Amino acid sequence: MAQSNNNKLFRTQLRAKNKNKYTVGEYEPTPEEQLNRLEEDIRRLKIEFDQFFNGAAKRPPYDTKGRVETQIKRLGDDRTLNYANRYRYNSLASRYNAFRDLWRRTMQGREEGRDVGATARASAKQEAVAAFKKTSFVCDDAHKDVALVKNLYSTLLEAKKACGEPTEDFSFPRFHRLIASQADGLKQRLGCDRVSFSIDVEGGHVSFKAKGERD
Repeated sequence: MAQSNNNKLFRTQLRAKNKNKYTVGEYEPTPEEQLNRLEEDIRRLKIEFDQFFNGAAKRPPYDTKGRVETQIKRLGDDRTLNYANRYRYNSLASRYNAFRDLWRRTMQGREEGRDVGATARASAKQEAVAAFKKTSFVCDDAHKDVALVKNLYSTLLEAKKACGEPTEDFSFPRFHRLIASQADGLKQRLGCDRVSFSIDVEGGHVSFKAKGERD
């Protein structure tokens, strides 16, 4: 009887092992999906820290913070990321680093008895602006280069949020039409083959420029 029970247990464990092996190897997230997850986790972590600083949570979300930092390290070591994915990763990593420094200073302010809310509000914009770096995109055909225009849109949206500028009516379809029309106009007026778009933050405000480029 004991031998029979042992055999059943062995078969059950073997089936479970094979099932888990199949499940793990069945699907691996793409870099885009991993970046989407990272962006969502950074957003969630910011909410959790805000709740902690506002008194809605008793403990800082260090577990979530550790998972986000593990994701950032793993993606940073991934050499299979293409240019667009690497750029998006760098943007997310810079955003996280700015948040992390702000959280550290806010925690320090709490320990020293300073006004945490005032410190956070005063530092948030400065941190986000400091983390933003000038970026340029060269576009051959704004009508067809949808992925490039999406990166351009995401970068401009990030810059606007960093500077506290309104984004309510800033939808991607509307932006895509505007960029395509602007690129067509520059090509026709200047006789150029491509259009270079640059995004920067100057004096606390977003600077968005376009210029024609020839071969």
